[in-house]
Amino acid sequence: MNITLDNQGALYEQLARALKRAILEGQFTAGSPLPPTRNMARMLLVSRNTVLAAYELLNAEQLIVARGGSRTRVANITPMRTRPSDARIVRPPSRYAARARKVAAMVPGMPGVAISQARYKLQYGEPLLNLRLFNSWRNKVGAAALRTAPGYPPAQGLPVLRAAVCDYLARRRGFVCSPEDVIIVSGTQQAITIVARTVLDEGATAVIEDPSYWLARQALTAHGARLISVPTDEQGLITSLMPTRPGRLILVTPSHQFPSGAVMSLSRRIELLQNTATHGSWILEDDYDGEFHGDSRPIAALRSLDGGERVIYVGTFSKSMFPSLRLGYIVSPRALRDDLLATKRLDDCGCSAIEQAALAAFMQGRQFEKHLRHSASELDRRREALLEGLNRWAAGHIEVSESRAGMHLVVWLPRLNYAQLDQLIRLAETRGVGLHPVHPCYRERPPFPGLLMGFAGLSCNQIATATELLGGCLRDLQQRPAEPGGNGAATV
Repeated sequence: MNITLDNQGALYEQLARALKRAILEGQFTAGSPLPPTRNMARMLLVSRNTVLAAYELLNAEQLIVARGGSRTRVANITPMRTRPSDARIVRPPSRYAARARKVAAMVPGMPGVAISQARYKLQYGEPLLNLRLFNSWRNKVGAAALRTAPGYPPAQGLPVLRAAVCDYLARRRGFVCSPEDVIIVSGTQQAITIVARTVLDEGATAVIEDPSYWLARQALTAHGARLISVPTDEQGLITSLMPTRPGRLILVTPSHQFPSGAVMSLSRRIELLQNTATHGSWILEDDYDGEFHGDSRPIAALRSLDGGERVIYVGTFSKSMFPSLRLGYIVSPRALRDDLLATKRLDDCGCSAIEQAALAAFMQGRQFEKHLRHSASELDRRREALLEGLNRWAAGHIEVSESRAGMHLVVWLPRLNYAQLDQLIRLAETRGVGLHPVHPCYRERPPFPGLLMGFAGLSCNQIATATELLGGCLRDLQQRPAEPGGNGAATV
């Protein structure tokens, strides 16, 4: 008899699992006796009490039968003769699973897939940490836990939080909505999947920006949507290049295009809304960091021009608070409200009531907007530190796309090819600097490589050190011969 313990948990649990596996695989025939407990203990070099506890557990699961005065025997069950599980040979169980497997490998190395462990992570997705915020948040969560009802929360979200969201949007994002139109969700990603399941059939057309946020693209692709990418420029989505029939859904980031940082012009916003009304499409407005605009008051949301007819507005607290909070919201057009809510209810029955109550108290006390003002000021300082560091240490090697909003910059490397970009990222990692390529955001690679450089997660001093290290990497790369491959650009 071959009994192998897995070293997971208590000894008696390990032994019980090993015997259970042997019984179910047919190593013991029905009615055959198990070794006496003393013999089993001696064979495995464990105590007899361990064997007794394991036998008692198997007896409770009706896998063995213990009768006083006779040997313990295997119960009369049919062995489960199954092939060993091997994920490499298991076919996708559904069309969705097949698509999800494919998109999971689309953009290796991006946030949510693999984050660098480097000390200085100039990577999009790192949050702005505010210790005062966390101290206040702990107090709010503790108080909310005492007063929140223990039952299931409303699937649509707590009324007090939905009202606070409406108040905030009216003052900060330029449009008025009703709490009945707000659905609290677990961040932007859930919002996108809820909208996709509600308005798109498998095979239906959806329009996205090029470049675009990779996880949004993955969610729509896994859903089965047929994606059409429309280019962007310094005025956002180029509406004149929209397809004649744009399909059921158009996903845009008009207040701060991701990742370029462009703001959609008023003329294009109006043209997009007119196009949508003509063809009966829906717009998903992803306002992922519209709160942060360095040199002026944030531009009003696209939905402020629409009146709530065709725009599905999505906001998140992942950027304004912290990613682990996992709360966001949908402001739904009236025509879609019941359908979106039904999809949300089937998805998870509602978000955590305690965190919702704490966030509502945080917003009602104006602490949220105080935090936003502090964050916007700090982000502006860090953006300036990044620009100053890049200008000092990397001048002549880079071109920076202009952006006065958000938490990141796009930095182009016109003198490198893509093979050299890979060299640069590896070299920087060895020196403690984490870098992100920007090209996975594009449908097709740009003519030369670039970096998506987040600055929220580092202090100004850390940014200064990181840019100095990056400059050293670029200079050292000049001394290396280019690796084969890339885009054919001239060697640095």
